[in-house]
Amino acid sequence: MSHDIKTLLQQPKAELHMHLEGSLEPEMMLNLAQKNGVNLKYKNLAEIKKAYNFNNLQEFLDLYYQGMSVLQTADDFYDLTYAYLLKSQQDHVTHAEIFIDPQAHLSRGISLNTLFDGVNRAVKKAQTELNIDTQLIMCFLRHLSEKDALNTFDQLMEYRDNFIGIGLDSSELGNPPEKFKNLFELARKEKLHLVAHAGEEGPDEYVWQALDILGVERIDHGNAILTDDALMKRIAKDNIALTMCPLSNKALKVVPNLVDHPARILLDKGIKVTINSDDPAYFGGYVNQNYIELIDGLKLGTAEIQQLIHNSLSARFIK
Repeated sequence: MSHDIKTLLQQPKAELHMHLEGSLEPEMMLNLAQKNGVNLKYKNLAEIKKAYNFNNLQEFLDLYYQGMSVLQTADDFYDLTYAYLLKSQQDHVTHAEIFIDPQAHLSRGISLNTLFDGVNRAVKKAQTELNIDTQLIMCFLRHLSEKDALNTFDQLMEYRDNFIGIGLDSSELGNPPEKFKNLFELARKEKLHLVAHAGEEGPDEYVWQALDILGVERIDHGNAILTDDALMKRIAKDNIALTMCPLSNKALKVVPNLVDHPARILLDKGIKVTINSDDPAYFGGYVNQNYIELIDGLKLGTAEIQQLIHNSLSARFIK
């Protein structure tokens, strides 16, 4: 990495697409499993690291949901959150908007009180000691029913002051955004920010639905818009940010190689592309590593790097 790029990446930036549960490093997974008496199917660190090789989104999700079973106490959530924010500070992140999957914890018997207690303590400490402003976005699991999501949303309303928005994640194919129309209508009435994963493995039609049926303000991923000129023009015109995740796309075979990543083409079309780490413990790097490998793959110049960093700050909900 050249001195110039290193200097550029020391600029303040925002991270807008990072799943808290996806920052669970193998070492922490093993330590928490031992502390909490959770039986993982992996005997040691080497076996966990070997499992971090997957071929598609579903294989990754299977590991991801098993991994989070080690999160049991408020202190576990505190440790996980603060570890991520510490790494973020090292990458010069000043604003972090973190995704959390409440259904995945409620279904394990972990209360929202436990979750928010631990996460909020870490967020407050990071504000004071790391100078990072952090807010939470509650993501709903699209492979589950809208009824389940609505039930969880009702429970979340008791903690309304703890988060700023809702999102949609998990298995995309076969679970179109329109499935969650009523959920997003309720969230809009609560004046929550709205985002959704769309166009990662799913088609461009899912992005249209996220915009027109759910009314989202940002699209998480959005790779599939490259196949639809009208959609690209719409997103550019409405200044909708894409929270793209290069190393995630490479790991999950959304793109075969970062040379093929659509970020530069989309930037050239006036689309507000941002760079994020998605699930950094699983995909090989936190936010600056995503910048570094994308810069290398696409041979991005100074102006493009500056634009990506500027986009991250201008697309944030935290002001």
